[in-house]
Formats: sequence, structure tokens, C-alpha cells
Amino acid sequence: MKKQWWVNLSLWIIACTFLLSACGGRRYMQAQLSEEGDTLQMAYARYLTVVKHEMFTQVTVRNPWDSTRILHTYLLVDKHRVLPEGLPEGTVVRIPLERMLVYSSVHCSLFGELQALDAVSGVCDLSYIRMPQIHERVRAGRVADVGSSMSPDVERVIALHPDGILLSPFENGSYGRIGQLDVPLIECADYMETSPLGRAEWMRFYGMLVGKEQEADSLFSQVEREYEALRRSVEQVEEKPLVFAELKQGSAWYVPGGKSTTGQLYADAGARYVFGYISESGSVPLSFETVYDRARHADFWLIKYNQSHDKTYAGLEQDYRPYTGFDAFRRKTVYGCNTGRIPYYEESPFHPEYVLKDLIAVFHPGLFPDYQPRYFTPLE
Repeated sequence: MKKQWWVNLSLWIIACTFLLSACGGRRYMQAQLSEEGDTLQMAYARYLTVVKHEMFTQVTVRNPWDSTRILHTYLLVDKHRVLPEGLPEGTVVRIPLERMLVYSSVHCSLFGELQALDAVSGVCDLSYIRMPQIHERVRAGRVADVGSSMSPDVERVIALHPDGILLSPFENGSYGRIGQLDVPLIECADYMETSPLGRAEWMRFYGMLVGKEQEADSLFSQVEREYEALRRSVEQVEEKPLVFAELKQGSAWYVPGGKSTTGQLYADAGARYVFGYISESGSVPLSFETVYDRARHADFWLIKYNQSHDKTYAGLEQDYRPYTGFDAFRRKTVYGCNTGRIPYYEESPFHPEYVLKDLIAVFHPGLFPDYQPRYFTPLE
């Protein structure tokens, strides 16, 4: 009887041990699955998350207009491998892309710098692209011009057979027939980032798309080092001038929001932005009277414009006589960038260090006495 009792007890202990081990094993397996994938840390980009798995890379773009929601999820899979089974939900993108339709000159410029222009097979808004290489390729028939980015020629797009379409998303925007094609739409929300380095860091994602990941990482590291060195150079300056920007367009004056990359650039360049209090990351329309009231006594005025000849003070007065009431006009501290001949929009999004050095040279000329401006020069 005692022997039977001992046997039963031993069997009960063995069974409990087995059950506990099994439960522990399940917990261990669940932990392994939850930790699967290696998150690529983004230092500055707020709307981009990249997780690398063994067979694919998951890229999540957060909605800039509602950060609690996901705008798009991409699953990047090497096109030379068999498509894995059991992929999570998302748009599959077979990389590297080799026949992209690129809407923006900004991204064309980046692909040029990454030596990946051969992957660009179509563009929109050709007249706004200031890249001789693109125009030469269009003339040679190597790159297709599909018309306006607002209403591209869908038949031309279909004939192009693109393997990816890179475009800029808008709040509650629709892509029409383009969105109905069986082609991955890469929503380039980099322009909604609130810091210059945050926007520039998106180059790491774009590099993955064209098989230039290492090159893009190296380029961004260089941009980051130079930008941070410049920012530190003005940390100890005591005089921080007051600055405002842009020109009146029709009945409204669109100013960069205080949370925009432009607003951050002014702060990092050791200046005070007149409209830094506006908690917007995009442009905000204001009346001339509002701008005049706030910026009348500002130390500097920075403008961007697109015309065949450089703007002068006489031309500025001719454009709109009330401009002459600003102190910056009277003191001749207006600096302009003619985007009709200077590649500001092509370079600056992914090279904010270029703009930062220009701004520091304007606001604190003693720091770079021999510097030749890249973008902003005094009006004649």
C-alpha cells in the first residue's frame, strides 16, 4: 500500500514538472515571437519605423495628421528571393526598385546623389525639375514625362510599367486612378517632419528601396555630423536677431509654422522667429496686416522666389509698396533665394546643413567671415 502511494506521488510530481515546463516553454516561444525582428532606430524621424526581419523589412509610416493612426505599412522583400508565406498585413514592395515613377524633384535629386538615377523611369512636373541628368534622360527616351503630379497621364503611367510610385501624401487626399493600379504607392511623408534632421533621415528608407542602404546611412551620418557641429557653433551667442520670411501671395501671406523644419532651422541658427509661437508644422496663411504688426521691426527678412532675374529692392517695392514699411527693407537686410536658378528645393530637404550654414552666415556673419552663400544673398 505504501509502495503504491509512493508511486502515485512520484507520477504526480513528474506530471506537474512536465506541465510547468510546457507552460514555461510556451511563454518562452511567445517571447521569442514578440521579439522577432531588429528595430532600426530612427534618431530624428517621428513618422517612420523600420523593423528588419530575416526574410523582409517592415516599414511603418505614421499618419502625420493623426499620429495615433498608421498611414501605410510596407513589407520590403528582396525581389531575387521567393516571396515568404505568412507575411503580416501591408503593401509588398519587391526591392530593389528598378522602374520608379517619382513625383518630386526632391526625391529625384536624392536618387541622383545615391547614384540610383537608373531606377527612375518616370517623373512628374518636368518643368520644375532642375536636374540636367533627368532632362537628358527624358530627351533620350530613358525617362518618361507623365505630366502634372496633380493629374498624371494614367495611360503613360501604365505603359511605363513602374514597380513603385513615389508621391507626397496629403491629408484626406485621394490618388484617383493612380491609386487603383496594381503598383505599390510609396507615400513620402518626409516633408511633414518637424525637424530638419528628421526629414533628412528618411533618406535611409529611400536608400533601402533602391538597394543603396549603406550609401544612404553613410550620407545621413555625414549630414548629421555637419549639422550638429554648426548648431553647436551658435549655442553661446548672446545676440539672437529677430527674423521673418516669405512674401505675400495674392490675398494671403503664407508663413512657416513655428513647428516646421524652417522654424527649427531659424532656432538652430541662433535666431528668434517672429512666428515661432504658431504650433503648426506646415505653412499658415496670414493677412498682410498680421504679418506687418508682428514683423515690422524684425532684423532680417528672408524670401524665396522664382523668376528669370534676381529680385531687387526696387522690384520688391514695385511688387507691393507696403513692403517698404518693414525695418528690414529700410535697413537693407533682406536676403533672397532665386529658386529659378538655385536648386534650393532639390538640395535642402536632405541637406539641411547647407541651409543652416547659410542662415548662420546671415545672422552671425562674424562666425564665417569668408563664407560664400549657397542660397541666400543680399538683395541689390
